[in-house]
Amino acid sequence: MPRHLFVTTALPYANGNFHIGHIMEYIQADIWVRFQRMQGHAVDFVCADDTHGAPIMIAAEKAGKTPQQFVADIAAGRKPYLDGFHISFDNWHSTDAPENHALARQIYCDLRDIPESEGGSLIARKTIEQFFDPAKNMFLPDRFIKGECPKCHAKDQYGDNCEVCGAVYAPTDLIDPVSVLSGVRPELKSSEHFFFKLSDPRCVAFLQNWTQDGRLQPEVANKVKEWFSVRTNPDGSTSEGLGDWDISRDAPYFGIEIPDAPGKYFYVWLDAPIGYLASLKNLLDKRGQDYAAYMAQPDLEQYHFIGKDIVTFHTLFWPALLHFSGRKVPNKVFVHGFLTVNNGEKMSKSRGTGLDPLKYLSLGMNPEWLRYYLAAKLSARNEDIDFNADDFMARVNSDLIGKFVNIASRAAGFVQKHFNGQLSGAALWDSFKNTDGSESVQLPCMNNALMAADEIASCYDNREFSRGLRKVMELADGFNHYWDLNKPWELARGEDKEKLHVVCSVAIEGFRLLSLYLKPVLPKLAEQVEAFLNIPPMQWSDSRNRLGGHTIGTYAHLMQRVTPEQLDALFDPPAPIEIKLIPGGEAIAPTISIDDFVKIDLRIAKIVNCEAVEGSVKLLRLTLDVGEGRMRNVFSGIASMYKPEDLVGQLTVLVANLAPRKMKFGVSEGMVLAASHADEKAEPGIYILNPWPGAQPGMRIH
Repeated sequence: MPRHLFVTTALPYANGNFHIGHIMEYIQADIWVRFQRMQGHAVDFVCADDTHGAPIMIAAEKAGKTPQQFVADIAAGRKPYLDGFHISFDNWHSTDAPENHALARQIYCDLRDIPESEGGSLIARKTIEQFFDPAKNMFLPDRFIKGECPKCHAKDQYGDNCEVCGAVYAPTDLIDPVSVLSGVRPELKSSEHFFFKLSDPRCVAFLQNWTQDGRLQPEVANKVKEWFSVRTNPDGSTSEGLGDWDISRDAPYFGIEIPDAPGKYFYVWLDAPIGYLASLKNLLDKRGQDYAAYMAQPDLEQYHFIGKDIVTFHTLFWPALLHFSGRKVPNKVFVHGFLTVNNGEKMSKSRGTGLDPLKYLSLGMNPEWLRYYLAAKLSARNEDIDFNADDFMARVNSDLIGKFVNIASRAAGFVQKHFNGQLSGAALWDSFKNTDGSESVQLPCMNNALMAADEIASCYDNREFSRGLRKVMELADGFNHYWDLNKPWELARGEDKEKLHVVCSVAIEGFRLLSLYLKPVLPKLAEQVEAFLNIPPMQWSDSRNRLGGHTIGTYAHLMQRVTPEQLDALFDPPAPIEIKLIPGGEAIAPTISIDDFVKIDLRIAKIVNCEAVEGSVKLLRLTLDVGEGRMRNVFSGIASMYKPEDLVGQLTVLVANLAPRKMKFGVSEGMVLAASHADEKAEPGIYILNPWPGAQPGMRIH
């Protein structure tokens, strides 16, 4: 029976462009959605920008924009990514839209106003102490406070956890805390906050059941189960089950005001997932459909695709908010791992290890190469997958070109030349009788392909994409083996044209079946195949149909191979900008916008060590602490002005997001800023920038 599915992906935070992790999640969900649609099911597939919170407000201020304009500019850049990788969302919306404001307030009121006969309100008010920045006149989110870890004493750690030892703590536990925004020491102030009572026995009982009833992958359910009992944290402390969830923030804050609480706003993670419902409502309003009636449908299924870093919000807070406000809870939450690059290295723009989706497209690389490669690695488990450049090229060129497309490119010419494009009307899945009455090669390739439809459908439905694609390529091997075994190039020179006709028709029919099975992954190539074969858009039920006697069109090449040059260009850092000088002074560089400037991440760096570089008279090797929990290696051409020992312990300024550069003496991970005369030989020489006392490693220069 046709199903009715409501599907979402995690909302991207509207403080920057999409990265490859976003694209991987959207591709995974898009493949699943396209398969469901091919099955004849009705699917509403929506997403939105997550627009609220202090980071957005602060980023907008730095950019000289209102928060609304800032997130609108981010949203305007989404389309090239989504269209470029064939992502089939039905609607893309914003959490700052009227629908989300109204829904968030209503859900809050429903939780607040639960009658005593049903256990009473799940909203509580508590006075808490938190850090306040007197220079910025605002309370500070945990991630905007840094200091010394109270456990291992690592410097420059965030206000909620230590990235060195893994300890979890409150911001008030930090030693010598400072505000990331202003660099001043924050003050402790009291403020009344609103809490969702997640520790209430009603919530605990509901969530214990909901998280363990098959809605989550086994490994995710097992992890979530730990949160309900006393457990030992990495720092040796213990946590006792579920705690109440702080859902409010004080003004100034970019978000949704809490009803009947002036100056109080919903914490971004309360209204963000409600954005799923708001985007759906916006879509239904455009169609003239009633949102309440839609959500009340008893057969409506709700699914969320998310990354493993936001499991807490989607498996505890979100279902509890929905259930106790009287709304439908998700049928399942599908969790995926992270995407790494080239044998497990975490994606990082600053280290030059990122894979830029728009750069990929700008190089003319086929988006369906990436869709196929990611699908060939994705399973139903919450596991990290790796993008390896050599493996990517081998898989695409071998599987898609060498196995799949190769079938059509070999057979189509024979069909056109010898049979005017018409396929044989014979029963292609049976064995073929030779003219002398003997039996020809059996057709296990066709039988296997016909029988594989249900198995491959199950793989798609259960998100076992890698297993499904392995099966498709196994079938492709079978058709290529059949082709080589029957040697149609020899048949074409002989008199047995009937057998040639069947062999070529088997290949084309097999190619159609494989194209159908690959359509959720390769939607644009499938459209080209449909045009070539002169058939309507393929549905999954077409696996039972045949093309006997059908006339196909003229074949045109369907896909190019990946080249090493494309991959080299994809991972090549951009060339440094060369500024031309004029004699006696340096010309002012061309005017840039504030958007250009904010792309450059300038950080305070402490020179932990400095030494001369053997074999170079110009370079010094600097070991820099930029507040990352690790040291950076940077080469700088300042040896003519400084002795290494004079620089140790000094602060300077680093271009922190410059791609690493391989040099003769090693890899340089950034650029130290220095001032000099335009003429390098002129006095007074070259001087590194030195911040005023009080600056700390890791502070960003604005």
